[in-house]
Amino acid sequence: MTLPTATILSRPSGGRPLVLGSTSPYRRELLQRLRLPFEVAAPQVDETPRPGEAPRALAVRLARAKALAVARQHADAVVIGSDQVVDLDGEPLGKPGDHARATEQLRRMRGRAVVFHTAVTVACVASGFEASDIAEVTVRFRDLTDAEIEHYLRAEQPYDCASSAKSEGLGISLLDAIDNDDPTALVGLPLIRTCRLLRAAGVQIA
Repeated sequence: MTLPTATILSRPSGGRPLVLGSTSPYRRELLQRLRLPFEVAAPQVDETPRPGEAPRALAVRLARAKALAVARQHADAVVIGSDQVVDLDGEPLGKPGDHARATEQLRRMRGRAVVFHTAVTVACVASGFEASDIAEVTVRFRDLTDAEIEHYLRAEQPYDCASSAKSEGLGISLLDAIDNDDPTALVGLPLIRTCRLLRAAGVQIA
């Protein structure tokens, strides 16, 4: 939900309010692992790729845009913005939105390795803090049959997930391997990097 300007935000112990600039339930669930009080705000950012924009650059730009859009509305808060773009041979793949597009995505990725670029930005207008980082996860898909793709999509309906596969659910059965150094990055928020940026912004975590 979008928070009204007058809302009094809860604060981590001794620090500024913390706001997640995303309405993604997956990012919300991941951030809850840190056991910090936080609010959620919709960033209202146009996510359309620019002509010729590389997937990595797109992820970084959108994460920063989301963080800054919310930070301007909550100047005293520390704001987290994040974005994930799937890279198939330099082509960005987004959320499929429906069954037909999800089927097409998985058919294109079967037997292939794709890179998930998951960027995160932490910003605070009041303190002037802004920093970004990105986690890259290489995922190798099995050589899936059409029947396996159909069964999976009917079972999980992952139409709001980049690449049409939820690795935290049944989607793990579609994969041969995952190579990464920040395990939650594939789900949508690289918590190791996020913690690093939050500490730099003055947020006490543990």
